[in-house]
Amino acid sequence: MINYLSGKLVVKDPTYVVVDVGGMGYEAKISLSTFAAVKNLDAVKLFTHLHIKEDAHTLYGFSEPSEKKRFLDLISISGVGPSTGLMILSSLSPEELQQAIIHDNVPVIQKVKGIGLKTAQRIVLELKDKMKKEGLLDKSVDISIKFDNTLRTEALSALTTLGIAKPAAEKSVDLVLKEHGQEIKLEDLIKQALKRA
Repeated sequence: MINYLSGKLVVKDPTYVVVDVGGMGYEAKISLSTFAAVKNLDAVKLFTHLHIKEDAHTLYGFSEPSEKKRFLDLISISGVGPSTGLMILSSLSPEELQQAIIHDNVPVIQKVKGIGLKTAQRIVLELKDKMKKEGLLDKSVDISIKFDNTLRTEALSALTTLGIAKPAAEKSVDLVLKEHGQEIKLEDLIKQALKRA
């Protein structure tokens, strides 16, 4: 099992990265939280999970062990696959997710694109005791990101990769940009657009 990758970042996209480890390029799918943490870095250490299915071996990478832990918690729940787990962690930080679960805040989880009421309730039900026992205070990541004219393009690319139809993605991105202007961080733009899509 690949526990972590440490190497040079050769590709940085809001939904995946490629890490050069000793001349081999490993592609890992990432959340927006991880993207925010690694976007300005040249080298990185990602904590990874290799998800194996009959037709694919997919590597998922996380900038913090706490985010990897939340991801593993989420995909242990029936009906929550890796793509849904990443979608949740792209909309909520590990801390926000933990607080929502501890406080039975089903609507917060339900706001994530593709999460219905029953799935949100199942997440709270199955993880509440575990989260209460942990009582962790994970450190949050706040990286200021410089933007250029590709802000809208990068946000649209991330949203369509996450499964949002392009017309819906364009509409929600434009609404958020209209409200917040070009000063908004890419990860915040994508998070807010996800809630509107």
